[in-house]
Parts: sequence; structure tokens; C-alpha cells
Amino acid sequence: MHTSPARICVAGAGAIGCTLAARLATSGQQVTVLARGATLAAIRENGIHLNDLDGDHRVRVEASDDAAELGRQDLVFLCTKAPALAGLLPRITPLLGPETMVVPVVNGVPWWYFHGEPGRFAGQRIAAVDPDGALIRALDLRHVLGCVVFITAHCPAPAVARSQNPHLMIFGELDNRMSPRLERLRALVEAAGIEARASERIRDPLWTKIIANLSSNPLSVVTGATLEQLYGQAELRELASATLRETLLVAAAYGARIGIDPHSFLEQGAGMGAVRTSMLQDYEKGNPLELAAIGDAVLELAGRLDLPMPVTRNLIALARFRGSQAHPTRSTT
Repeated sequence: MHTSPARICVAGAGAIGCTLAARLATSGQQVTVLARGATLAAIRENGIHLNDLDGDHRVRVEASDDAAELGRQDLVFLCTKAPALAGLLPRITPLLGPETMVVPVVNGVPWWYFHGEPGRFAGQRIAAVDPDGALIRALDLRHVLGCVVFITAHCPAPAVARSQNPHLMIFGELDNRMSPRLERLRALVEAAGIEARASERIRDPLWTKIIANLSSNPLSVVTGATLEQLYGQAELRELASATLRETLLVAAAYGARIGIDPHSFLEQGAGMGAVRTSMLQDYEKGNPLELAAIGDAVLELAGRLDLPMPVTRNLIALARFRGSQAHPTRSTT
């Protein structure tokens, strides 16, 4: 990864995966995509089309549904929804060499949360996101770097992404070291036109993103509201604010340093405009909702420390009910 273009695989070609693949390919990196179905067909026929604040980006990349065809990579981005990780991780084995970096670009509490940090919960599993330990067994965590992604995007069609807000990604080692590979990763992503930061406390920005997700996603499914409405309209703003306060307490109890002012956070959320959350988009498409990673895992962490989250718990329950009623025959696998 030092002189020649990096070999990079983006596993999962939804809105975030397409955004990342297009930016990286435009910057001259050697990008491949692991995809399936209609998305794979669209990439093979037309490439990936991204429209963001920098304009139109159209790239041609090699794509396959078989990781063995793509070969070993220097860097693998896992750009899938949390419920799909258990099926994806065993598939990426052919992509991995001894030094391959794996970066999960996934919402919610990650399965690696307690790995690399000392303390009474060190090395423990979070049942909500890894109920039987399959994720821990599937991938050696020495490959993994933490990632927090602040990219809002949607796919109006397969392999087509639209994003009208600035891109930001924050990376960190699970044990909080500032390592050479962390800096290589940061520089590579920054060169692709994405603001990239390296953190020696990756769980701090992780909690900021969890707060953003949890205060907006379940409520958006219940109401159908955009970020502008969730954080701007008085009745919805109060519910979002209550969830924010409850989650801030849990984050603080786990030692996170959250540098946000709640009032400013709500104002910034409203300022995002008529953005539909990723969970609302999934609900409208009939896809499984990421409630386990975004919601249940936080409730689990709160429960370990006997912290009540009544508003958050109720909103998660309502979102789960609404999701199950909208598509009662939908497969949950």
C-alpha cells in the first residue's frame, strides 16, 4: 500500500458502499466491489454513478458475487447493514492476506466494542449484535479497524448514489493505538476527497454517531418524518431530545467523552434538511430494520449498568411493531 495503488474491495454496494467505491476509484485506487443481484448486474453494465457535492462521478470497477474472483486485498470496507454481517464475514475470507485491513462501515454498536479495551467488560460479547458469537469467530480482530461514518446518501437505483451533505469518516484502532496502518488508511481516504480523521479514542465518535442514529432512526420509522422534522418540529423534537439525553448518560457511564451540546446537536440535525434516515428507507423498501445494532445493543449496555431508558425503549418497541406490521410476510433472515 505504499507506492502502487492500493487494492481495495468494497463489500456491499448500497448507498454508502457506492459512495465510497466511486470516490476511491476516482482518486486512482484499484477498487473492486463484492455485490449481488440487480446491483451486481448494474455495476457490470453501467459502473457506479455518484452525485455528491463535488458533482458527478462515473466509474467502472470490477465486481463479483464471489470474493475468490477478486483475490487478496490491502483493504476491505464492509459496507453492509448490521443484520447482514453474519452472512458476509465468512464470504470475505478469500480477500484477506496477513496484513489486510478490514474496516466495518456499519451503523450501531459494533460487535468488537469490548475488544481492545481494558475494564470489567473486556473481551465480552454484545448479545444483541452477536448473539451466538458467530461474528467474533468469523474474523480475526487483528485485521479490524474501527470506523464511524458521517455520510448521508441514498440509492434511487441500483449502483446509483446521491449524497448532498459533506462526507466525513473517522478511523481508529480497537486498542486506541495511533498506528502506521491507521495513518495510511486515513491518508488514503482523505485523498479520495472524503474528510478523514484518525482517533485515539474511536469509541467517542462512535457514541456520537450512536446518539445521532438512536435519536432519529426509530422515531423516523414510527412517524415517517425527515431529519428536519424530527429535530425541528416541537413535538418530535422533544422525543428525539429525550432519547438523546438517555443515550448520553449511557455513553458517559462507559467512559465516552462526547463533545456535543444537546441544543446545538438538535439544531444541526434539523439543518440536515429533508433527509430520510437509513432505517426509514429500509422500512419503505421492506428491508429488515437495524434495530438490534442501533437500539437493542444500547439497551443491553444500559441494562448492564442498571440505567433506565424508558423513552428510547418505547420508541424501539414501536418501530419494531411498525416494521413487522408493514411487511408481515417478509423474511427476517
